[in-house]
Amino acid sequence: MTQTTIEALLARIEMLEAQNEVRQSIARYMALCDVPCAPLEGESLAALFTDDAVWEGIGPQYAQKFGRLQGRAAIVDMLQQYLPPSPHFATNVHFLTSEHINVHGDFARGRWIMVQASGYVDAKAEIIAARLEVDFASSLCQGKHAWLIRHFRTERLFDAPWQVNVRKETSA
Repeated sequence: MTQTTIEALLARIEMLEAQNEVRQSIARYMALCDVPCAPLEGESLAALFTDDAVWEGIGPQYAQKFGRLQGRAAIVDMLQQYLPPSPHFATNVHFLTSEHINVHGDFARGRWIMVQASGYVDAKAEIIAARLEVDFASSLCQGKHAWLIRHFRTERLFDAPWQVNVRKETSA
């Protein structure tokens, strides 16, 4: 193998590892927004964002509802309004599909379609589909390489009501 071939293979491995780390970051974000959630020790939403991160709702439904938030603290404060102990979701699960991740050096952009199945404390339930476009920045955190969310954009595509199956206990 030539040095050029080795360098090309190393660059491809580096890109694949970066894509996987981006995938892990967005998956942790979604899991931490699920209800109920069982975070691993030391995990937090705040740890997934850069200091100057932007989180915004775009499009006709989300621009007004969420607006544009800047800074890790503002973003986490908004997200916490929807998570326990706040009485909002009884259950909430996120699914990501149609993934596309581009990595360019220390910058990455991912696009997904997110399906969110939500049951609310008022017993209503809905399925929401949204388009996500998320920019990530490469960072060293406590000696480990990480891809942090730098700009999160979400656009609601559609929603539909659904029925949450409530398991009823039977007495024997």
